[in-house]
Amino acid sequence: MSRTNAVKHNFHTHTARCLHAVGTDESYVKAAIEGGFDVLGFADHAPWAFDSSYISHCRMTSAQWPDYRRSVLTLKEKYAGQIDIRLGLECEYFPRYRDQLHRWRDDGCQYLILASHFLFTEEEFPYTGHSCKQDDEVRRYAEQTVEGIATGLYCYVAHPDLYMMSRRELSPVCMEAADMICQAAKEAGMPIEYNLLGLMDELSGRGRGYPSRPFWEHVRKWDNDVILGVDAHDPAALTNTRLWDEGVSRLKALGYRIVDSF
Repeated sequence: MSRTNAVKHNFHTHTARCLHAVGTDESYVKAAIEGGFDVLGFADHAPWAFDSSYISHCRMTSAQWPDYRRSVLTLKEKYAGQIDIRLGLECEYFPRYRDQLHRWRDDGCQYLILASHFLFTEEEFPYTGHSCKQDDEVRRYAEQTVEGIATGLYCYVAHPDLYMMSRRELSPVCMEAADMICQAAKEAGMPIEYNLLGLMDELSGRGRGYPSRPFWEHVRKWDNDVILGVDAHDPAALTNTRLWDEGVSRLKALGYRIVDSF
């Protein structure tokens, strides 16, 4: 794993297929080049095929996966020599659907980002950013994230402090969850992500609760490798150099090691 920040990277880019992002796939590539990125990874929300009739409001359908793959790989070829484009997915760890993770990898997906937006399955459980108001849900969030890390199928943990969206302070149960996740990631040699979408909201006066400064101060003891994730839902996020520089500055002030690959 690289130990420098010489390569400007973003492996966390969405597309309009997820129903809450805007712009064409190519517009993200052009914005990334304008923003000085060397590597751009597309990691749209995974197209889980659910056993029930449930239809997600926040991800592409399984029928859209071939078009997503084709589009990204076409752009990779078109812009070769200008920027390195990667094909990935941002995925929860749903044990009952684990076989789908293997199928995506076998079908050309280069990497998977672990993001615990929902626990067990989106069909039956609420968004964790809201459900984690309850201590028991914080524990479940940490436990399932650790289980996902243990599979060895994911490359890094996206917004590990997502559960702080519904918390006002780093309570004992929140500290416990932070330690569980960061210890597991450290032992697995897996980076954790400092999420720039949350930072962008903070800088604009809105605030998602993450990245949580108390969380990042508390887990510094684990000496985790950290990767920056723009979590781009709009091409403009990739040309926002102030956002990138602020993320780098905050992490360096806390003494973190920023990595640019996995």
